[in-house]
Amino acid sequence: MPVLCSAAQSKGPTDAKAQIRSAKSVYFEDQIGDSAVRQEALQQLKKWGRFKIAKDSEEADLILVLSAEPRKGGYVVFSGGQTGTVGKNGQIVEDEVPTYNKAAPIRYAYLTVYDAKTGANLWSAEHQWGGALTGFHSAGARLVNKLRKEIEK
Repeated sequence: MPVLCSAAQSKGPTDAKAQIRSAKSVYFEDQIGDSAVRQEALQQLKKWGRFKIAKDSEEADLILVLSAEPRKGGYVVFSGGQTGTVGKNGQIVEDEVPTYNKAAPIRYAYLTVYDAKTGANLWSAEHQWGGALTGFHSAGARLVNKLRKEIEK
């Protein structure tokens, strides 16, 4: 009897890079909710010109998720449209509605790249968000640049 691998399992670094390099289209999902951060990230993605930006995740090879919380596992979309993650042991956790603590002096933005077909986590990075030195709205754009540098190595 064949054994199926969980979609949440990450691929090896070289497999993941190759899969990202061979992708033609991406679906960009903003879970931060800050329009300026989203726009700068999308603008950087368009400027790069590497991928066609799909309007629907069904039409994409990859899903890029920009979030204010680190992602835990694979990517899943519930029937009602709510997103979530799949842990290493197969447990499914629905994403909570993000709450932003404005008193926190340091926040981070996270960019995670998923295989759109399997939900496997291919790549992720974080960047400090909000401030004169790091750029008030540049976290998403900087994360797209990190991805670009990583796969162009």
